[in-house]
Amino acid sequence: MVREDRVIMSVKELRRVHVIRQTMEKPLTQVKAGALLGLTPRHIRRLIARVAQAGDHGLAHQGRGKPSNRRLPEKLKTKALTLCETRYGDFGPTLAAEQLAERHGITLSDETLRGWLVAKGVTHFQRRKRPHRAWRERKAQVGELVQLDGSHHDWFEGRGSRCVLMAYIDDASSRVFVRFYEYEGTIPAMDSFQRYVTRYGIPLAVYADKHTTYQSPAQPTVDEQLTGVTPTSQFGRALGELGVELIPAHSPQAKGRVERLFKTLQDRLVKELRLAGLATIEAANRFVEEWLPLYNQCFTVQPAQATDLHRPRPAHRELDRILCIKTTRCLRRDWTVAHHGQLYQVRTNVRATHVMVEERVDGTMRITHHGRPLDYHAIPARPERVAAPPKAQVPRRPVKPTPAHPWRKRRLPTRDTHAAAAIT
Repeated sequence: MVREDRVIMSVKELRRVHVIRQTMEKPLTQVKAGALLGLTPRHIRRLIARVAQAGDHGLAHQGRGKPSNRRLPEKLKTKALTLCETRYGDFGPTLAAEQLAERHGITLSDETLRGWLVAKGVTHFQRRKRPHRAWRERKAQVGELVQLDGSHHDWFEGRGSRCVLMAYIDDASSRVFVRFYEYEGTIPAMDSFQRYVTRYGIPLAVYADKHTTYQSPAQPTVDEQLTGVTPTSQFGRALGELGVELIPAHSPQAKGRVERLFKTLQDRLVKELRLAGLATIEAANRFVEEWLPLYNQCFTVQPAQATDLHRPRPAHRELDRILCIKTTRCLRRDWTVAHHGQLYQVRTNVRATHVMVEERVDGTMRITHHGRPLDYHAIPARPERVAAPPKAQVPRRPVKPTPAHPWRKRRLPTRDTHAAAAIT
């Protein structure tokens, strides 16, 4: 039995075999063969010599079936897979490749690492099919629209308390600004927005969901319905004073850019905090100040227009006056104001019936009247009034009318009088 040697050749190589055979049999010249194959006549002569020496097999790629010269060493592959298994077990291939290059000096492509992990049976990072949704074009300029939201998540993976990550992402460039807080409320929203404005300026519009922090749940009163006024939250009122439009999102998909950002951060930022060994909000905020520029450098996109629509931020004092919780309180006749169960004595001479109590982001409080700050100090609660002792009950003596009392002089009609009146 004769053993057959089979050589696998591509369509391109088979075409070369056909043209070179025609050239060797003289129907084609070397110049025409080079024009058909896109080769020089000199290279055509090389191929003719190779076919004359080794037959048609000489035109097959010599590296087919052999290890690539660019193949990474097996020792490097073993080290990378060991690190992925021990330290980066829940990391995706892209993030794991970045960490291997940054921390261990192992430069790999994410797809190479993905192939190694799949061959080993690690498939938890495989991409899922996404449902089809209508695509919305990005805004053309930076600062035209900023998406805002808070993410409640175990950012420290049990090393610290659960917290909220307030995130801002520019719709045109995907530039990100984040900060950690204990809860999602009015003060954290105002503090994060103040820090955003201090760094980038005042945007034209903010896109947020219908959380009570951003949208007031109160129903409009009759007067508000007649005047067309919609109840606003403290955050919405502050944005209105800054000239920023607050746009409500009717679904999470409507602000999908910030929702997708949280998915990325819950993967990447959680692992970065783990590698840094951080477990407190203060340490995490210091970390993201250095980490955010690197993140934005990797993931921001070029906007359609280079114009930045952010307006310059106002003075710091003016910004503190706007970004605060404002509550109208009654000024009593003794010039005291009650707020959150505490009495405050106003010492500034002012003729007013109502004043404004401002709770600032830094924890301080101001009492103002038409923008004018008033001097005040806290006082103890008023002493409770002591109830007077009950009076002794004295029995009342019956009062007997005198004979000359008009009641006695009035005569009531008799039965005979009634009967006579009835007959008549």
